[in-house]
Parts: sequence; C-alpha cells; structure tokens
Amino acid sequence: MTTGERTVFDTAAAEDVLRRACAIAGVDPDGIEMLRFGDHAVFRIDAGRIVSRVGRSPDRLPSVRREVAVAGWLAGAEYPAARLVTGAKQPVVVDGHPVTFWEGLADGDTYASTREMGELLRRLHGLEPPTFPLPELRPFDKVEQRLERAEIPAGTREYLASLADELAAMYDRLSFALPTGPVHGDFNVGNVLRDTHGRPKVIDLDGFVTGPREWDLMQTAMYYDSFGWHTEAEYADFADGYGFDVRQWSGYAVLRSVRELLMVTWLSQNASTNPRAADEVEKRVQTLRSGGSRRDWAPF
Repeated sequence: MTTGERTVFDTAAAEDVLRRACAIAGVDPDGIEMLRFGDHAVFRIDAGRIVSRVGRSPDRLPSVRREVAVAGWLAGAEYPAARLVTGAKQPVVVDGHPVTFWEGLADGDTYASTREMGELLRRLHGLEPPTFPLPELRPFDKVEQRLERAEIPAGTREYLASLADELAAMYDRLSFALPTGPVHGDFNVGNVLRDTHGRPKVIDLDGFVTGPREWDLMQTAMYYDSFGWHTEAEYADFADGYGFDVRQWSGYAVLRSVRELLMVTWLSQNASTNPRAADEVEKRVQTLRSGGSRRDWAPF
C-alpha cells in the first residue's frame, strides 16, 4: 500500500516508502529498525551500518535538499558531522517523500559529553559560511505547519496558535548578544553521537539556517534548568566548552518559551497515531497554561 492510499503518515507507511527508496538507491533493506518518528521517520538498516531518514511529507523536500548540501559543506570543511552514503543521488524521492541514506555511527546511541558538545558548537559557529544560501530562521513557520496537520482537540490547537502569536511579537523585540550566522537549528545531546571510534559527530543536518547563535545554545540550557535532563556540572561544562552561558542573556526566558512551544507542536504531529504522545501533549499544554514546572515532561 502506498502512502497516497493512507490518510496518515504512520510508521508502516514510512517503512513502505523506505523499502521502495532502498530499491531505487540499490541499498539492501536488511534488518530495518525504527529509531524515532517526528518530522522524519528515522531507521537503522543493515545492523546500523546505514541510517535512513524518511521525510514526513513532500513539503520536507526543500529542507532535505539543503541538508544534502550542508553535509557536503561540512565534509569539505572536515567538520565532524554525519556523512551521506556514497552511490545514488540523494535525496531519493518516493511519492513525494524525500529519503536520505547516511553512514551509521556506533551500534547504539552513545552520546558526546556536554563539554564536547560546547566545543563542537563553538567550532561549528566559527566555520566560514557555505557558498550556497541558507534561509533565515523563522521558528513560527513550523508551528503553523505542525498545527495544521496535528489531530489534537480544537481548544488545544487554538491555545497553541494564540501562544505562538504572543511569542512571535516578543521574539521580534529581542536583542541578541551573539552574531548572526549559520546555525544547526536543533543542537542537543541527542544529535551529537559517537562513531565506532568514539569520536563525537553532529547529526540531523536538515535544520541549518541563518540566525542568532543563541538558538543553538538553548536546548542544552533548557535540558538543565527546565527539565533536569542535564546536571548542573554537565551544563557548566557545556557553557565553558562554548564560552558563553545563554542563561545569562536578557532574552533567555522568551527564547526558552519559543523552544517549549516548538517541543509541544513537534510532538502534536504524532498525537493521532500514538496515544502516549497525545497524552503528553495535553500534559505539556496544561503546564504552559498554568506556568507550572516542566520537570515532568517526558522525553520523546
């Protein structure tokens, strides 16, 4: 069954697209294992020697083409990041869904230390910009797109849309401390993995944009002070490795709220196919409404 015959893009549809993309790319679809399901469905293939990313919808194609270009830019700069599997021209497009194939890293998810993360991010922000243009960071565009396709209660959708409008006005008034330039867009511990030799590498390159460098610092700070997912010492190592503590910047609280909104709307895309995700969305929205602690937000 093709994705065109389905009403939703679920895990089965994603695997169907992947298998057909493997046939086109000449990749053996051996031992397919899903890793995560968000803006992309991410799979391991061939005991983890290849990782494939399947775009949720055709509107992901421009960002995936940019991701392929970014991978080439970072490889040319000898920056430690994910590398595309050589062979077929990428992305492979199946029923409009863009599919890419990447060299696998370690057999399991082995994460970099927070100090290494800070050092890698500082190095990334110090690279010469690519010769091709990167779009401007527009965080609220994703909110609108996600809410359009999320199957969530009308009241939840209306609240999140209203919150987005409020935060967009506050975001426009921010004065950033760091220079603007290429940013990863989704820099967090889950996207800095060790390879089979133990070396940390940055993955998930499809979110690269031009924007304030504070954007890339936010998630690690939030994982510490909002969610308790990093310890105080781990966050201190990250800030020291980068050379700047974003929590001391005057706009931190606003940008943290923007990031929280994005976390909720990202998860809302899975509400129709994952009851646990649907419950978590409602729990998070209640926290946003009440101003309560985020410590019980469950990682996804």
